[in-house]
Amino acid sequence: MNIRQAFKMAFRSILGNKGRSVLTMLGIIIGIASVMTIVSTINGMNQQSLKQFEAMGTNKITVSAQRYDGQDVFQDLYDYCLQLSDYVEGVTPNSTLWNVNVVYGTKSSKAMEKNQENMGNSDGMSGTDVELPPNMYLGSDQYAVCNNFQIEKGRDLSFLDIQKYNQVCVLGAQAARNFFGYADPVGQTMSVNGYPFTVVGVYREKDPDSQWSQDNIIVFPYTMSRILSPGETFSEFSVKARSAEAAVEATSRISGYLTGLMGQNQEKGYFWVDSNNQWQNSYNEQATMMSVVLGGIAAISLLVGGIGIMNIMLVTVTERTREIGIRRAIGAERSSIVTQFLIEAAMLCGIGGIIGIAFGTLATRLAGRLLIQIDIWPSVTITLGAFALSVALGVLFGIYPAAKASKLQPVEALRAE
Repeated sequence: MNIRQAFKMAFRSILGNKGRSVLTMLGIIIGIASVMTIVSTINGMNQQSLKQFEAMGTNKITVSAQRYDGQDVFQDLYDYCLQLSDYVEGVTPNSTLWNVNVVYGTKSSKAMEKNQENMGNSDGMSGTDVELPPNMYLGSDQYAVCNNFQIEKGRDLSFLDIQKYNQVCVLGAQAARNFFGYADPVGQTMSVNGYPFTVVGVYREKDPDSQWSQDNIIVFPYTMSRILSPGETFSEFSVKARSAEAAVEATSRISGYLTGLMGQNQEKGYFWVDSNNQWQNSYNEQATMMSVVLGGIAAISLLVGGIGIMNIMLVTVTERTREIGIRRAIGAERSSIVTQFLIEAAMLCGIGGIIGIAFGTLATRLAGRLLIQIDIWPSVTITLGAFALSVALGVLFGIYPAAKASKLQPVEALRAE
């Protein structure tokens, strides 16, 4: 018997017992769909998180430091980071401005805040129906470097802007659209709490798909805190390292410096230093562990489905004992008997695998929309791997029934009723 005949016989056997075949495939279908959904969804979440980490900037060190006597730490930290030029590219305060109203023409950030509140109270409005108020920050001339922004139009904040208390600002791409539409903002003057500020630049868009976009920002020189946030001292800072290795060294050195500045037991103040590389590595480890655990749980259904395949194939061997006896009596070799039953088991699992892939794809799309609001498709590798796994399960769990069928003695098999 050739392979083609074996496939035909296996197909006829499956069609001849449709109900039993479907029930047998059920475990494989559920198992393949579950594993595909879990692995694909976690991969999609990992990719989305990686994009967010990249948008925030790689090799970024976050520093929080505050003296109990109220003195500003930034100048000390800034001067120290200048000495770490082999490891550090830039340093900036990361101070958020609150209760600041930015006005240009008929547009104002306070009006946008009211629209945002109305959006939250109305079921009929979505984030794209209103212009969200910008997030406003005080930063140094190295703010863009530390937060992974690049200039699209105009220029960035400069050292002279900081030193000369220039009333200037740089807009994110989304903030520029909200206030100026398609007009060029560079050189225009905006009113900030009643003070005139000149727009000197616009950052290149880097987060276009997010409702709460990182591009919806306005950055002012940190020395403007004297009129925009009087009496504020800076306690949150971003430091950009030159590489992942440099981030480790810079984190250690900055921690040591702040320990000396605050005192060994932090009697003069508190601080903590952390790198987003550490957060990313920690997240990746947790995601991998979660994928393994959930994938293992889903794989149990595959094991149950495989046992079901073995059970049904043993029943099939019993039902077809006379057929096996006749084939053996007229000269069929044991290898052809084994091949026939292995192909039948593999076909059962393969068909179940294809159906499971279809359900897994639909479930992955649904999970992506519900959990992280993006479209996720199972990768070609995962899809082919799922099909190969289903066929392999059929072969694995079909070996014992096939071997049992091939060992039947012709005389004893022909006596079976």
